[in-house]
Amino acid sequence: MKIDRLIGILSVLLQKEKTTAPELAERFEVSRRTINRDIENLCKAGIPIQTSQGAGGGISIMEGFSMDRTLLTSKDMKMILAGLRSLDSVSGSHYYGQLMEKIKPGSSDIVTGSDAILIDLSSWNKDAIAPKVSFIQDAIEARTILDFDYYAPSGDTHREIEPYYLIFKWSSWYVYGFCLMRQDFRMFKLNRMSEIRCMERHFEMRNVPAPDLSIDRLYPPEIKVKAIVEPKMKWRLIEEFGPECFTVRDDGRLLFSGFYSDEDSLLVWLLTFGDQMKLLEPDLLKEKLLNIANNIKKIYGDDLHE
Repeated sequence: MKIDRLIGILSVLLQKEKTTAPELAERFEVSRRTINRDIENLCKAGIPIQTSQGAGGGISIMEGFSMDRTLLTSKDMKMILAGLRSLDSVSGSHYYGQLMEKIKPGSSDIVTGSDAILIDLSSWNKDAIAPKVSFIQDAIEARTILDFDYYAPSGDTHREIEPYYLIFKWSSWYVYGFCLMRQDFRMFKLNRMSEIRCMERHFEMRNVPAPDLSIDRLYPPEIKVKAIVEPKMKWRLIEEFGPECFTVRDDGRLLFSGFYSDEDSLLVWLLTFGDQMKLLEPDLLKEKLLNIANNIKKIYGDDLHE
């Protein structure tokens, strides 16, 4: 997380008259050698940093240099802090929380302390996701190939990818990269990845197309669905498809109309409604639902009559 550390070091230098390499190394939990490289990179970026040796020496920013904080309004800073707080929700080390404390200015004109937005990017399985996010971040920065087992509805596979982006969408984390098996860019869900290893093979940066995250691209609307839904399930339809996906019938029940991308996912979705939905279209799925219901009856029927 080099860029985060550079921002943190710059923040420390702006808030303190002088610090030392050992102090920075302890604060950011890296070696003094790493701090020295970071200071060199900040100098290359145009930050006028000076160092002095001996008693009373240390690292400081040249007198008279300051960053114009008036460029950041109170709202701007709140958005920055909300973003850092959201990243900390999925960080195993709470690094972003520490960074947030370091860059929070003391001026009440910039930060009022009243947060309007709170974002939590962690999943239900946070303990498993946080290490994966951190591990993949390091691989992206180092440009090293990732090796992992992947579990998908189409079957289990072993993959090697050149990782480029970590993506949070649809309440889940994904890694976007070039799959060496498919020889194309693919997106992999972190919850379906296991045995993730960082190979000792580096890769050259490709011309990476921006991932198309549109719903129609990833989940093409191929199957038209019509169903009658009981009023008590209205919230489900609104949450998942919006208030325009149904009309209210004369009997108070809801006539739902929508599209689904694949048959297996659609069957699972229909079953979650239990007896609160009656499928009208497509006809082929009516028979499959009936077969599933009969199989469930066979599994539990004998137990109920024992």
